Amino acid sequence: MSSSPRPSLCTGHASWLSMSRRECLNRLALGIGGIALAQLLQRDTEAATSAPAEPGLPGLPHFPAKAKRIIYLFQSGGPSQLDLLDPKPLLNQRHGEQLPDSVRGTQRLTGMSGNQSSIPIAGSPFRFARHGQSGAWFSELLPYTARIADDLCIVRTLYTESINHGPGVTFMQTGSQIPGRPSFGSWIDYGLGSENSNLPSFVVLITKDKTKGQPLMSHLWGSGFLPTRHQGVRFRSAADAVLYLNNPAGLSSEARRAALDSLRELHEHQFAGTADAEIATRIANYEMAFRLQTSVPEVTDLRGESDAVIDSYGPGARNPGSFAANCLLARRLAERGVKFIQLYHQDWDHHSNLPTGLRSECRETDQPAAALVADLKARGMLDDTLVVWGGEFGRTNYCQGPMTATNFGRDHHPRCFTGWMAGGGVKAGLTYGETDDYGYNVVRDGVHVHDLHATFLHLFGVDHERLTYRFQGRRYRLTDVHGRVMKDLLA
Repeated sequence: MSSSPRPSLCTGHASWLSMSRRECLNRLALGIGGIALAQLLQRDTEAATSAPAEPGLPGLPHFPAKAKRIIYLFQSGGPSQLDLLDPKPLLNQRHGEQLPDSVRGTQRLTGMSGNQSSIPIAGSPFRFARHGQSGAWFSELLPYTARIADDLCIVRTLYTESINHGPGVTFMQTGSQIPGRPSFGSWIDYGLGSENSNLPSFVVLITKDKTKGQPLMSHLWGSGFLPTRHQGVRFRSAADAVLYLNNPAGLSSEARRAALDSLRELHEHQFAGTADAEIATRIANYEMAFRLQTSVPEVTDLRGESDAVIDSYGPGARNPGSFAANCLLARRLAERGVKFIQLYHQDWDHHSNLPTGLRSECRETDQPAAALVADLKARGMLDDTLVVWGGEFGRTNYCQGPMTATNFGRDHHPRCFTGWMAGGGVKAGLTYGETDDYGYNVVRDGVHVHDLHATFLHLFGVDHERLTYRFQGRRYRLTDVHGRVMKDLLA
């Protein structure tokens, strides 16, 4: 007596009787993946900007957030804290004398100054004064930043283990000195998702024509082992703000749409045979690029900005790709729901000719950074926008190389350096931490890089110990196995 085959719940011609258990489970998994892919495609083709482009992880934020977005003004190269934000009169009194061995202790020096026969103390040639109700100290090189003194939370006791630029910048951006880990912005995008379906949640802006500084590699805004859809998208100052975004000559938007639809069908076919999440990511990226053709020209078009606002950012604000123009663009991106906006400005690495070099960088950055904070505040956005300014380490209190009456340089210094924050739930009008009279060591209230990252995540409503990703047999997080929330910095 023959029996008819049982209805197959799996795809293909094989029935339940002829299929192995492993094959059936595999096909079921592909079917579930196909459902997820279909949902992803439906969401990514929605044009409404009010719908989240990526919802983030279930259960996040862990608690009410104070910050909705961050604008990180990274000053690559190591700005000299001793000449900008942490005055040390003793250095001027002992200018030219040898740094006492008791101050340096056993700290290793870089190869650039470790072989010097003498290490003369170098006082700052710049005047300092107190500003605002908070009485914070600012160098004469920062007149515009001094005007927003009462909006700032200045941290003088940042420290790191990194002594060279590559590991130092990588550490500040990824929580590891070794390239390959997800960047801070990628962690935010992975955990919290995005608010605008027509713009990336993580955008990178780099000051153009900065050729003297250390190179900036794409791993600094890469997603590491996280899915690649969480990596930063670099906006450039050229006609195409995003490479290959605009249609080639002779190709209409309709033809581009048809090509993407055909490409999507091929990717869906590939996904049906190989349930690789990166295939779904590739489809989503193509769809995002198509929507960016409309959203990027709109966000980069300054015709809706008043002359007064543009001019407040400084003379470079009308020059696309300048630090001033990037600061203004950062505010416009923040208004449109971009959650993490990373600015990079190079050339702070003053091993020689520091007085001239520092003046030049401050002329480019002081007014735009202060204008950004003031602009956000005027628009009611500063309370939930975290603005961060700082580099990967500081500079030494001694001179590197020859020292003359008008010229000297400073080497890298990881033991203490200064940065500032504003808005986003940090305490305004605060100068935090204390360094010794030589500006060489932390005396109290040190803030490690991992502590800084833990605090940033806390402001976004994220417990840094609970935002993890399993990779190669262990769970990773931005702060590795370290980090503490610096509650004294919170409003």
